[in-house]
Amino acid sequence: MYKMKITFIMPSIGKRPGDLSYVKTWQMEPLQIAILSTLTPSDIDREFYDDRLENINYDTQTDLVAITVETYTARRSYEIAYQFRKRNVKVVMGGFHATLLPEEVKQYCDIIFVGEAEGLWEKLIIDLKNNELKSEYINNSPLNLANIFPDRKIFFGKRYQKLGLIETGRGCTFNCDFCSIQKFYKRTYRYRPIEDVITELKTLPYKYYFFVDDNIVANINHAKKLFNALIPLKIKWFTQGSINMAEDPELLDLMKRSGCLGVLIGFESLNDKTLSSMNKGINLKHDREKSILKIQAAGIKIYGTFVFGHENDQEVDFDKTYKFVLKHKFFIAAFNHLVPFPGTDIYERFKRDGRLVHEKYWLDHNYCFGDVSYRPQNFSAETLSRLCFLYRNKFYSTTSIFTRFFNRTNFQHFSHPFFYLLISILSRRDAKKRQGLPMGTGQAYE
Repeated sequence: MYKMKITFIMPSIGKRPGDLSYVKTWQMEPLQIAILSTLTPSDIDREFYDDRLENINYDTQTDLVAITVETYTARRSYEIAYQFRKRNVKVVMGGFHATLLPEEVKQYCDIIFVGEAEGLWEKLIIDLKNNELKSEYINNSPLNLANIFPDRKIFFGKRYQKLGLIETGRGCTFNCDFCSIQKFYKRTYRYRPIEDVITELKTLPYKYYFFVDDNIVANINHAKKLFNALIPLKIKWFTQGSINMAEDPELLDLMKRSGCLGVLIGFESLNDKTLSSMNKGINLKHDREKSILKIQAAGIKIYGTFVFGHENDQEVDFDKTYKFVLKHKFFIAAFNHLVPFPGTDIYERFKRDGRLVHEKYWLDHNYCFGDVSYRPQNFSAETLSRLCFLYRNKFYSTTSIFTRFFNRTNFQHFSHPFFYLLISILSRRDAKKRQGLPMGTGQAYE
C-alpha cells in the first residue's frame, strides 16, 4: 500500500564556495520543524534535511516539500524550492518571511502558508491526501498552545548543539519599530500550560536548556508560576527577557532557584533618543545600571544586545557601549547594525524615504551577512558595517575576555569559568565566520 511522504527542509543562510562548514552557534534544533512533524499524522512518512548540516537529496521520492523561510534564508529557500519544482515536486513555504511578505514568496512555491501552523497544517494534510491542495493557507486565528509536544525524533542522526530548545510562550507585546516578531504575532503573547512544559522537560536528556520565548517575563505572574514549577527538575537554562525583570526581587530569586544561568536582554542602545525613536519605551522606564547590578547580584549572567544605525546614533556610541559592557562584565554582547526586516515599521519608513540600498536586499546577489542594506544618517553603510564587525571582534579579544572573566556570575560553580571561556572562544570564531556569509549559494532559483 502506497504511503505518502512529506520532506521538511531547514535552509541555511548560504555558504561560501568550497566551504562546507557552517556557523556552529547557529546549528541548533529547529523547533518549528519538530512542531510540523508532530502535527503530521503517523500515516504519512516524514523526512528532514537541515541545509546547515548536510546535503539535500533533491531526488528523494516525496509528495510534498515544506520549507520554513526567514528573510536571511529566503534566497537559499528559493534555490532549494527551484530544484524540487523542476522535478515536479510541489513545495509549500511558511514562516516569518512568508507571513510578512506573501506576495514575494508565492512566486517561488506552489503553496504559501501564512501565520502559525497549529490548526491549519492539519487542514493542509487533509487536502494533500485528497489531492486538493490549495495555493494558499492563511491562519488568522491562532489556537492556544496546549497539548503540543515537538516531535524530536525527526532530529535523529543530526549533530546539533547539545542544548535543548523549549518553547513556553510566543510573541511580544512591545512595539519596537525594527522587530518582525511583534508584527508576526500582532503584539500578542500566549503561553503554553505549565504542566505541558514540565512534561516535555521530563522526557528530555539535556544538561542545558534554552527557553526560546522572545520575552519569558511578558506575563510576570505566569513566569513566577513557571519558575516555581521548574525548581524540582534541577535543570540549567538560559532565556530572553526584558529589563523590567530587575524590579521584582521575587522573580529574580525564582529564576535563579529554578536554574537560570543567564538571560539575553535587548538593551539596544545607551542613547535615550535612539530608544525613544525605536519605540523601546520599556528601557527608558528603568535605570539600566541599577537593573544590571540587581540581575547580576541574583547570580544571573547577562547577554546584552545592542543595535546601531538609527538616526541619532554616532560613531562615538560604539566606544561608549564597548566600555559599558566591559564595566559591567557582560557574559556576551552583540554589536549589531540595524536591519530593516520587511513588514516592520522601519522597513516601510526607509522604503518610503528612499533610504533602502535595495528594496529586496535579501535577494541581491551582492548582499552578504553583515552588510548594511540602507543608508544611515550619520555615517556610510560601509562604515556602520565595519564598526559593528570591529567592536564585535574587540568584545571577543583576549583583553576583553580576561577583563570580563572576573565577574561573580562566573564563579558560582567550578565549571562556570570553563564554560565562560568556551563560549567566548566559540563566539569569537563564529563572529568572524558569519561576516560576509553570502545569501544563498549562487544557484538558480527562478
